[in-house]
Amino acid sequence: MIIYEFKVKAKPEQYQAIDEAIRTSQFIQNKCLRYWMDNKGVSKYDLNKYCKVLAQEFKFANELNSMARQSAAERAWYAIFRFYDNCKKKVKGKKG
Repeated sequence: MIIYEFKVKAKPEQYQAIDEAIRTSQFIQNKCLRYWMDNKGVSKYDLNKYCKVLAQEFKFANELNSMARQSAAERAWYAIFRFYDNCKKKVKGKKG
């Protein structure tokens, strides 16, 4: 994974928009984790489909574009996968 780091000089409105996008992404990720916990047999693709349901249910989630919503769902799935993978490998300490 390549990570780029940079410093942004923006207007207060732009900082607010970035903060809202980050909060919305975290909200979607948390809702996907809860959906996975409440329903057995949920796959990665089910979480991506659930993003559309969240966008219809919550107006602020619909303001985030579909690729960003699906990226949040994929990060949730990766966290689940990493947790179980670390459990299988018997990694000491925190699992995910």
